[in-house]
Parts: sequence; C-alpha cells; structure tokens
Amino acid sequence: MTASANQSSQVILRTNGVSKSFGKFKALSNVSAEFNRGAITSIIGPNGAGKSTYFNVLSGAFAPSAGRVEFEGRDVTNVPQHQFAHMGIAKSFQITNVFPLLTTRENVRVGLQAFVSRFDMWRPRAKLPGLVEKADELLALVGLWDRRERLAKELAHGEQRALEIGMALAANPRLLLLDEPTAGMSPEETRVMMDLIVKLAKERTVILVEHKMKLVMGISDRILVLHHGELLAQGTPAEVRQNDQVKRVYLGQREH
Repeated sequence: MTASANQSSQVILRTNGVSKSFGKFKALSNVSAEFNRGAITSIIGPNGAGKSTYFNVLSGAFAPSAGRVEFEGRDVTNVPQHQFAHMGIAKSFQITNVFPLLTTRENVRVGLQAFVSRFDMWRPRAKLPGLVEKADELLALVGLWDRRERLAKELAHGEQRALEIGMALAANPRLLLLDEPTAGMSPEETRVMMDLIVKLAKERTVILVEHKMKLVMGISDRILVLHHGELLAQGTPAEVRQNDQVKRVYLGQREH
C-alpha cells in the first residue's frame, strides 16, 4: 500500500470546500477538513461560528450549498439523511430525543427494531429474536442496565442523554456524531459522559460539537476551531491551546 493510500484509509470522513448559505447569510465558507478513523475529534468555536451548521452537514441534515462530503471515500453529499444509519453513521442531538413513556429498554429496542426492520418499525418483537438481549448489552455499555425497567421520563438528564446515545448505537455505527452531549449537565454528569465518550471511542470514531473547554481538551485527539463560518485552526489540543488566533478570538481567559 502506498503512503497516500494508507493515509487515505485512515480518514473516515472528509469535507472539501463545504459552504452553506441560508438566503444571503453564509453560515459556512469553504471548510475543508479530515477526520481520522478511531479518533475523538471536537468541533469548537464561539456562538455563531457555524458549529451546528457544520454538524448538520456532516450528519446529512443539511446539504451543503457548495463543496463535497465523503464518508469512507464515498461521496455522500446528496445522500438522504435517513440512509446515513445504514451506511454506518449515527448521531445524537443537542436536544434529548427519547420516548418518555417507554422504558429505557424499550427505547433501545425500538432503535434496534427500526434498524433491523427498516420499513416496519413496529413489527411484533417475537418476530425479531434477540432484541431484548441486544438492548440490554447496549444499556450496559452506556451505564443504564440497572435502569432498564424505568420509564425514560423518570431518568435524570444525564441518563437520558446516555440513553439517546444507546439508541444511536443500535445501528452499530462506525462513526458516532454527538451534538453538545453534555448540554445542561451537572459537573458530575459531565464527568460520567466524558468517560462514556472515551469508552465508546475505543471501538468507533467519534466527532462531537462541544463548548466545555475542559472536556474538549481532556478527551480530544484532534480539535477543529470554527470562527465566522470558516476553519480558523485545527490540530491536537496542545496545538490549538497554543494557537495565537484561537486564543485571541475564542479561548482567552474563558477556559475553565
């Protein structure tokens, strides 16, 4: 294998010159970046930097106005969002999205059933053997096995976020996209989520949008910094921390 081919195989996701406009407003401008397989990459930036827009482009929710998105070497720029899970990409949103009146186990089982039986999500459980066992495996992975019989609405906020990640894992993704996974969490919940993300990254690639600098610097292999819709800097946490432009426009004295 050539050096260039080996380097390419290490890249799971790539954007080339991605831009996104909403009317006359340009939310993203010519963003090119590579995301390495098996790494935790965080996307950071001030409010209005374009983080959420970029996340939505990466996850297929928005088609870019210009540019190209590639997943494992395949052009997925215009692939419908509902096909992403079947390609190996799963996501968890900033706003928790669970079924509050179902138990924790049932929430994950629905996710599994939707993936296994794409066009018949509510097919009787008996016709899809092994779903309860698999659901329990995923609940154990995200630390919720002992809450498996609890209604989702009875879970603490941090537990609901972990449940949503468990539902995303139902598709057995190679790439997991997390949008502000610690939003609204207490310091203790944040630490639990940070440990979970690190554990999940041992078997899959993780890309997250996050604003808590201490968490980002503590768990990321690589960081992308957006500013006014443009890629301001990228590198390891140490490189980003020492970048003069980043310190001037974003980090400064705000890190805590």
